[in-house]
Amino acid sequence: MHLQIRDPRARELARKIARQRHVSMTEVVVQALETEYRRVAAQRSLAERLNEIADELALIAKPGGQDMSRDEIDAMWGHT
Repeated sequence: MHLQIRDPRARELARKIARQRHVSMTEVVVQALETEYRRVAAQRSLAERLNEIADELALIAKPGGQDMSRDEIDAMWGHT
């Protein structure tokens, strides 16, 4: 199966990069796709990021927590 670049802008960008790097346009496209694949694969899900935040907060929280009055909760949220 062949990959054809029909968009003139994409073709010109690939040509410019190929000239600068002294590689083929095919190699430019492969490198770009590999770079994007690594970037996407490295992204963490929202659940993973939230779990990391929860773990960090658990490390700084006091064991057992503390009871708060309604006034303290309102003050914490800026509702005083």
